[in-house]
Amino acid sequence: MDMQANRQLAVTQQQAWEALNDPVVLKTCIPGCDKVEATGENQYAIGLALKIGPVAAKFAGKINLSDIKPPSSYNIAFEGQGGVAGFGKGNAQVTLTPNDAGCDLAYVVHASVGGKVAQLGQRLIDGAAKSMAEDFFKRFDEEMQRRFPEAYASKVIAGSQEVALATGTKGAKIPVWVWVVGVVVVAALIWWLR
Repeated sequence: MDMQANRQLAVTQQQAWEALNDPVVLKTCIPGCDKVEATGENQYAIGLALKIGPVAAKFAGKINLSDIKPPSSYNIAFEGQGGVAGFGKGNAQVTLTPNDAGCDLAYVVHASVGGKVAQLGQRLIDGAAKSMAEDFFKRFDEEMQRRFPEAYASKVIAGSQEVALATGTKGAKIPVWVWVVGVVVVAALIWWLR
């Protein structure tokens, strides 16, 4: 199975790098994860519960980071055992590229599975993997919004100004300060409700 994608984040490259290397953030963001513990330098033990089609199992595994180039990239080697459900192993390259809107997070994953999980068929496995990846990045983005609300508030303000410029209104109907106050209030409500 091969998969690649990228995602725009409103946070800086350094903020994203630190979060991607924080076991607490990873445990929060990985679907079904109940354990991410450092076991050595650039090594982690991980535990998670997965359900792919009719197969549900708890997987225990390990993650090793290599070719580390802070704060821009690293390689991840992973393997996990789920007992009779099977196993999974592979590697991923993760790259963070700074840009005007924050940073772009890109990844390329190569993985293989065996056991009962492999018998489910490639289409079901690929769909589950893509769904897990999307769920991870949604959770990661939400965690970044929670930790760095000012970065996301400025992204919303910049987006509002671009819309105003594109429509030629330049904020004529609603003053910019109203947008700023509105964004701050919405960000505070989101943070408070979490």
